[in-house]
Amino acid sequence: MIESSERLEFRGGIMGALIAPATFLVGVIAYFVIFRVFDMNALTASGLAGLLIAGLFARRYSQFWDSVILGVSSRTSITLLLILLIVSLVSALIKQTGVSGGFVWLASSLGVSGGWFIAVTFIVVCAIAMSTGTSIGTMFTAFPIFYPAGVILGADPLLLAGAILSGALFGDNLAPISDSTIVSSSTQKYRNKEGSAEIGGVVRARAKYSLVAAGISAILFLVIGSLRSDEGGSTAQADVSGTPLSLIMLIPIAILLFVAFWKRDIFLAATIGLISGIALGLLTGLLSLSDVMSANEDGTPGGFLVAGIADILPLIGLGIVIFGIIGVLQQAGIFDLIVDAVAKSAFAKTPMGAEIAIGVGALATATIFAGVNGPSMIMFGPVADRIGAAAGLHPYRRANVMDCVTLGLGSVVPVVSSFLLIASLLTQGHDSAPVLSAPSIFLAAFYPLVLTLVILVAILTGWGRRFEGANGEERKTPLPARISDDELEASTRG
Repeated sequence: MIESSERLEFRGGIMGALIAPATFLVGVIAYFVIFRVFDMNALTASGLAGLLIAGLFARRYSQFWDSVILGVSSRTSITLLLILLIVSLVSALIKQTGVSGGFVWLASSLGVSGGWFIAVTFIVVCAIAMSTGTSIGTMFTAFPIFYPAGVILGADPLLLAGAILSGALFGDNLAPISDSTIVSSSTQKYRNKEGSAEIGGVVRARAKYSLVAAGISAILFLVIGSLRSDEGGSTAQADVSGTPLSLIMLIPIAILLFVAFWKRDIFLAATIGLISGIALGLLTGLLSLSDVMSANEDGTPGGFLVAGIADILPLIGLGIVIFGIIGVLQQAGIFDLIVDAVAKSAFAKTPMGAEIAIGVGALATATIFAGVNGPSMIMFGPVADRIGAAAGLHPYRRANVMDCVTLGLGSVVPVVSSFLLIASLLTQGHDSAPVLSAPSIFLAAFYPLVLTLVILVAILTGWGRRFEGANGEERKTPLPARISDDELEASTRG
């Protein structure tokens, strides 16, 4: 809760805080929908223009930019931006060593192509994301391997991109080590005993929703992928383009995944994966020293390290602007208004109503946060805790409704989703594969869409709904006596 003395105020009232996001949204729609220009530098410019304009309406101009800096400098934003920088180098290494060519050779040898390649890719990426617990890191690892290889083998590019994005979100949704699982669990407190929802219990309760959605998605990728893909005309090209030698570069990728799972540190995992990958590439001849870092004859820098940084900088700039806008919204009290409006609703007092309110609030917050699930659940988690506890819902159930909606539709809201933007970015730079726009990938991202439908069915039918018992245990019916609003308010303040 922002104290009134510290709140960022605007001339014309609270609506002034919406100038920046509204300007950004207009820019996104103009470039993506009207002009059909898919460039993150343009989006960054739109967001920055919104901040510059909004600052002029702030009653205290310096406080406005302090709010922007506060949003950009938060631990969550800095962590995300650094992850993007580091994993972009791993992605560039994968591209440089031609790992996708190895998969072309392997898939061609096994006769896997078209729709089958899309379905298998989804399952493999699910496993990778479960091991690492990071959707963004998984996307940067998986896209350079599977996307160009699958297109060469006749897979539909749009469905293939949707399968990779879907697999990455599945791991983020269910992995015990993912930040979304940790945040969704830790923000949901017990009322009848000390502590918050245990991660293991939350994952166990969530598995039925995630696995059902993943199973349906795999079938959709196989069936629709087979209908839309070219199963026949790619074998000859695959035989020419594929080479088994580059598959040896899966060793540093496996090392990266192992370290990420073992140490639960994506920075350490990416560093070790990068070092081992460069060493192995040089030893096998897949890399030369000039491929790592060099200077071109025209005086420009060369090498995959420089290329990796250049590729990711537009997204870094966009991230800085988005987190700056979030800082303004937070300091202006926009989120506090949302909390009060939802918490006071009579509809939210029933179990189903409370779950619907949690889902709608999680979706709205994720949209404001451009689909970045960790920050959005950190912000909305206490609200979901209060709403769910008022209806007697068990902390596991609260955590799972919030997380499944956030990792569902909340992660792929068209136009504003950072996941769609990253997926679009990662389809660039492949000679054999087309560049896809962010909005076009939305309908091909089956897993988050199916997950949203699955959790909606669970809410409407009561499937898996559990209430908190006298000692914090799960029970199918609520306790006769509910916790009072005053007690809820006191526990929230505490």
